Amino acid sequence: MNGFTAVILAAGEGTRMKSDIPKVLHRVCGIPMLGHVINAAKKAGAGKIVVVVGKGADEVKKAFEGQGVNFVVQAEQKGTGHALMQARKEAEGDGIILVLYGDMPLVTAESIAAMVQFHSEHRPAATVMTARVQDPTGYGRIIRDKLRVLAIREEKDALPEEKTINEINSGFYCFDASLVFEALTKVKNDNRQGEFYLTDVVEIFNKEGRDVLAFEAADPLEISGINDRCQLAFAQKVMQKRIIERWMKEGVTFVNPDTCMVDVNVTIGRDTIIYPGVLLEGETHIGGGCLIVGPSRIKDSSIGNNSEIIMSQILESTVADGVKIGPFSNLRPGCRISEEVKIGDFVEIKNTSVGPGSKVPHLSYVGDAVIGRKVNIGAGTIFVNYDGYKKHQTMVEDGAFIGCNSNLIAPVTVKSGSYVAAGSTITREVPEDSLAVARARQENIIGWAEKRRKKIKEEKIEGGIRNNG
Repeated sequence: MNGFTAVILAAGEGTRMKSDIPKVLHRVCGIPMLGHVINAAKKAGAGKIVVVVGKGADEVKKAFEGQGVNFVVQAEQKGTGHALMQARKEAEGDGIILVLYGDMPLVTAESIAAMVQFHSEHRPAATVMTARVQDPTGYGRIIRDKLRVLAIREEKDALPEEKTINEINSGFYCFDASLVFEALTKVKNDNRQGEFYLTDVVEIFNKEGRDVLAFEAADPLEISGINDRCQLAFAQKVMQKRIIERWMKEGVTFVNPDTCMVDVNVTIGRDTIIYPGVLLEGETHIGGGCLIVGPSRIKDSSIGNNSEIIMSQILESTVADGVKIGPFSNLRPGCRISEEVKIGDFVEIKNTSVGPGSKVPHLSYVGDAVIGRKVNIGAGTIFVNYDGYKKHQTMVEDGAFIGCNSNLIAPVTVKSGSYVAAGSTITREVPEDSLAVARARQENIIGWAEKRRKKIKEEKIEGGIRNNG
């Protein structure tokens, strides 16, 4: 079975998407829909993958650069038969050719592998993947005798009794590579669209007395295509359900799965509990025993074991074991949070490492900083990292204590064991085990408030007299 060549047809213009983005690059659960088809083919054992591209070819090639995919261009869209013909140089002589579509991302590796296995065992000229659906309207009907496919009858050509058939053509095929390209040279384009249809190969093989067999997919949802935004949303819903159910079977609790979004490349450890409204995106890895309460968004980040994320956002950051974040924290890219750290409500952190056991409890901004072990950052502390031209680094060493409502003007260092008094603006290094006080001396002016109130009252009286006069 292994070593077959997968040819993925992805040259369609996708006009119904009404988009400047090539259709096959629209994302389903975090990756382009074409990526799902490529991954399924690889997992099923494809030895070579050839993608036929058309409009937006350069963008599609760039999106899959370095992923071991060969591209050929269909400069003019002249039908599915013409599209496969463009791959002749890449695929001819490769034994079995599997034809897939780049806009049908719900097909699974298991179904592909089973179809190729079926084809390998029976050795027909072609195998057609079929499916039985409740409403076959608009699809080509499968006319067959037991396993043999006698014809694929398009809706417009079907007789009334044939329209009652609920077995349809998926568009996925296995072909004998030594036969299919020769058959394609015999396909005509004498139809209303003036296109060369791949389905005509089935008729050609039947006329030549060659076997064409049907392989029925277990789940008809796998042959769902995407032509517009509504179908894109449907595919997202179906795949999202698959992903979340897979993780639940692996020991992850989703309190309300329908309200969560988990991308295909996310991993989650067992005994993690995920509450409603959680979005796990990109290359995100969640450890075991975590608690994540929504609304929360975690993207391209790693969360250690037994950590707690409450109503927060984490982007492109690393969080170690036993960390508590939130509610309403925002970790921007480049954060490295060590074990047993507490990051509290309304805290924003960017490009910063926080040492073990440190705390940034609430209402602070920490940017471009290195924070040591067991540091306490008081409420309202601002790391002033930008001078209008460059970002500068602040270092707060082990055991330091930063009082509330302080400003640390970078570049600056607070040495280990030091204290910064509340309300201070620190512009110079604070030595080890020191107390830094950087604020104006308080003065109390006795009676000032009483005089102020009296003056305001007199001004109001005078103003009233003038207005009445």
